Amino acid sequence: MLLAIDVGNTQTVFGLYDSDSVVSGGGPAPQGRKADYGLSHNFRIATVAGRTADEHALLLSQLLDMRGLDRLSSISGLVVSSTVPSITTTLREMVDRWFQVEPVVVGPGIRSGMAILYDNPKEVGADRIANAVAAFDLYPGPCLIVDFGTATTFDAVSAKREYLGGAIVPGIEISLNALFANAAALRNVELTEPRGVIGKSTVESIQSGALYGFAEQADGLCRRFKAELGENTTVIATGGLSELISGHCKEIDFVEPWLTLHGLRLIFEMNTPSRG
Repeated sequence: MLLAIDVGNTQTVFGLYDSDSVVSGGGPAPQGRKADYGLSHNFRIATVAGRTADEHALLLSQLLDMRGLDRLSSISGLVVSSTVPSITTTLREMVDRWFQVEPVVVGPGIRSGMAILYDNPKEVGADRIANAVAAFDLYPGPCLIVDFGTATTFDAVSAKREYLGGAIVPGIEISLNALFANAAALRNVELTEPRGVIGKSTVESIQSGALYGFAEQADGLCRRFKAELGENTTVIATGGLSELISGHCKEIDFVEPWLTLHGLRLIFEMNTPSRG
């Protein structure tokens, strides 16, 4: 099985793909195929910078065992994207100690099949590259990816399969945490849909502002991106809060929670000699 690991600032996601479901060469997928194609198992854990290589291996082994898999020996390939450098190092140590595979770590020098038109391509996060690769594979043509993670990122891809750049804004959860930390009278609330836009309590008012406010922010930026990319641009949402927020957005066409994992799978294929 192929193990794809997406390390974010807040959460880390593991995805397992059956080896015979991997798209050879990372070419365009058939129309209508979604990013969870071939994804047999997925796990989501908190990102902890101090977790050691052995702790990562133990936790992963336990997660695999819960699904009845043959622990770490089930893994025949491994690909990683990480926005936390210290954990990238730790995962390399984990693979070296516990796996009999050569990992593909997304970063400078890794084939992605996509031209990176950033002024400094090394500044583009590995997850943003994986998202761009996956989005163009699933929805060929100009596309825009909205990733609702620790930060909310907007990434534009041209019709020529070029990563053009994007925008970064504070994410929903860290924005709310900053609000609660700096407003003594406000407390943390569950991020769910309130009864209406006009909140009838402090809790509902916060929920309304967060849910509808960030949805409008996403729609507004999407419209500005489409003004430059073209109205035929496909907008894809991903990230932990994508399904919650996207239901209140008018500009988002598709929701793909596992978009990053799909991109990692394709990048693995491109960088494995026997496959790509």
